[in-house]
Amino acid sequence: MLPGYPSLSHGSRPWRAVSLLPASRPLAGRWQNPVMVSEPKLSQRQDAQAPRAGEGTRPAQGYAGDVSPQQACDWWQSGDAVLVDVRTDAEREWVGFVPGAVGLSWKEWPGMAFNPSFDEALRAAVPPGKKAVFLCRSGHRSISAAKRGTELGIESWNILEGFEGDRDEDGHRGHKGGWRMRGLPWRQN
Repeated sequence: MLPGYPSLSHGSRPWRAVSLLPASRPLAGRWQNPVMVSEPKLSQRQDAQAPRAGEGTRPAQGYAGDVSPQQACDWWQSGDAVLVDVRTDAEREWVGFVPGAVGLSWKEWPGMAFNPSFDEALRAAVPPGKKAVFLCRSGHRSISAAKRGTELGIESWNILEGFEGDRDEDGHRGHKGGWRMRGLPWRQN
């Protein structure tokens, strides 16, 4: 298990409501709904500092392993890895993108059919000797892409949490982990 990351299971975590506005202040004619904020156990809290050497990765079956968003960003920014965003073009356009990342859809919208040019484009994007770090919405499609990259002979890593992270208690993304929430480089059109 990586420091600051719970296991990949979807077990329950303690939560507490936190108000962003004074409780007596109405919001759009209604009383404000509380925002759900995670209150993880001390052993699950994210360190404020970047992972130390060897702590930002964990092995996986079928590909090099899983990597924390911060470690993936460090590898990418140092030139040790190519960041491959496997979300659809629509996701990158409407939700946000990482400037300088290779946009290469694993599945294509609409219909989410496998991208038939994925293999050829991946080989062209990742020079020999460099690793690839794969980013998707929540860290699931990127596992499939990392497995395929490994089959093609590329050292391939899945970025934990993806771009948007897991859904919160209300079913919304962007509040429980993810590249964007962790303050790593991204933009929106």
